[in-house]
Amino acid sequence: MKKTIYKGQSTQELSKALYEQREVLRNFRFGASGSKTRNVKEGHTAKKEIARIMTELNAHKQ
Repeated sequence: MKKTIYKGQSTQELSKALYEQREVLRNFRFGASGSKTRNVKEGHTAKKEIARIMTELNAHKQ
């Protein structure tokens, strides 16, 4: 997965990206319970992306 730069994006774009990353994480978690996932680092990277997006959203609020 490529590292996406979130600086300079609008609040709507960040909210959409946050929703998409949370869906990725949710699908990973439910896939892991059924042993369908092969890439175990996917959950870790999704959490990091969510943190990056939330950091930018909080910077927009201030």
